[in-house]
Amino acid sequence: MSSDGRTARRTERQLNLVIALSSTRRWLTKEQIRTAVPQYADCATTSAFERMFERDKEDLRELGVPLMTGGEDPLFGDEAGYRIDRDAYALPEITFTPGELAVLSLASRVWQQASLAGPATRALVKLRSLGVEPDEGSLVGLEPRVRTSEPAFDALYTAARDRVAVSFDYRRSGAEPGTRTVEPWAVVSWHGRWYLLGHDRDRQAPRVFRLSRVVSGVRRVGRPGAYAVPADLDARAVVAGSVGERVSRPARVRLRAGAGLALRRRGRSVAAAEPLPAGWDLLEVEVGDTEPAADELASFGADVVVLDPPDLREAVLRRLRGVL
Repeated sequence: MSSDGRTARRTERQLNLVIALSSTRRWLTKEQIRTAVPQYADCATTSAFERMFERDKEDLRELGVPLMTGGEDPLFGDEAGYRIDRDAYALPEITFTPGELAVLSLASRVWQQASLAGPATRALVKLRSLGVEPDEGSLVGLEPRVRTSEPAFDALYTAARDRVAVSFDYRRSGAEPGTRTVEPWAVVSWHGRWYLLGHDRDRQAPRVFRLSRVVSGVRRVGRPGAYAVPADLDARAVVAGSVGERVSRPARVRLRAGAGLALRRRGRSVAAAEPLPAGWDLLEVEVGDTEPAADELASFGADVVVLDPPDLREAVLRRLRGVL
C-alpha cells in the first residue's frame, strides 16, 4: 500500500476512535473500543491491536485531543477505561459580526445535511450493542458531507481526492452524449452549480465539466495516485474563466391552476396567442442552464408543460420518458 493510502487509513481510524470516545460520557474499555472501531476489529491478534491503539493514543494527544484514562469507580480497581474530556475539547465561545454571520449562514446551507461516514456509523451501532448509549448530538460537525442533486458528485469528489482517473458519459449543450476520460483535479461550486476541473486525456488539455451534464455512472480507470495535480492550480479561477457569468433566458410554460407556486413567484403571466385549455395558465419564467432547469420543470410532472425553447422542452421530455 502507498504511503498516501496508509496515511488515509490511519486518519480514518483515528477519526473513528475520536467519534467512539466522544459519543458517550461513559468510560470505554479497550475491548469495547476494539469492537466499535472497524479497523481495530480487523486486527488479527490482540498484540497487534494493542500496538495500534497505543500509537493512536499518542498521536491524538500530540494533536491536542484530551484523551483521558480512568474508570467508573477507581476505589474498586475497575478495568481502565478511556474517554475524551468533552468540556476541554469544545471550542470557547465565539462571537461574530453580522457580516460574518451572514457568510456562515450561506455556508451552512452546504453543510446542513452533515452525516457520519459508514465506518463511524457502524461504530455507533456497535456501541449500542455493547450497552453504551451514544450521545450523537456531540458529534455534529466531526465529519460533514456535502449533499448535492448531481448523482456524479460523490464519485468525482472521491476520485479527485484519490487522484484516480475516471471515465463517464457527458452531454454537451445541444449534442449527443460522448465518453470522456479525465484525471480529476478538483470539484468546484460556482454560481450555485458544481463543476469538475481536470485533465482530459482524449484532448490532452485541461477541461471543465458541469456535473449536471454527466449522464452515466462514473467509472474509475487505473490506480489511485497515478497523476499529479498542478501545484499552482487555482481551481475556482479556472472554472470562473471557463464558465463565465450565469446567463438566463425566458421559457414559456403552461401551468395547471393552483400548481407550481415556486414558478409563479418568479415568473409572470403572459397572454396566449390561442385560447388555453380550461384550468391552465401561461407563464414566462427565467431559466439558466438547460439541464438543471429541465430537472426542476420535470419535477412538476403533469402540472407543467414546457412550450419553448425547444431544447428545454426536449430535455424535459427526455426525463419524463425515462420515468416511464
